[in-house]
Amino acid sequence: QVQLVESGGGLVQAGGSLSLSCAASGIIFRIYSMAWYRQAPGKQRELVATITGGGSTNYADSVKGRFAISRDNAKNTVYLQMNSLKPEDTSVYYCNAKYRNSYDYWGQGTQVTVSS
Repeated sequence: QVQLVESGGGLVQAGGSLSLSCAASGIIFRIYSMAWYRQAPGKQRELVATITGGGSTNYADSVKGRFAISRDNAKNTVYLQMNSLKPEDTSVYYCNAKYRNSYDYWGQGTQVTVSS
């Protein structure tokens, strides 16, 4: 059974930082591309950052220079370090694991709220 469990969300003031974690089980973690998505109320889910099994990263323009995605294959965990947070970063953040477009799994989401 595949599980992706996010943690680390919460309430922070604008300009602050938060670190999200996503612990995976039931998959061969090192071969999966991992990603963070977010979805604000009334908006579509959007891609925030991705990291391949080899460690290559990609970011949405809105978070470049502020967010950093990383992974620890020994711990089956992917992280999202979020700095200089803005109120518009307020969303539910979801962890995603994907392999060759055939295997696609989601976590339950964690709320991030940035107050102005």
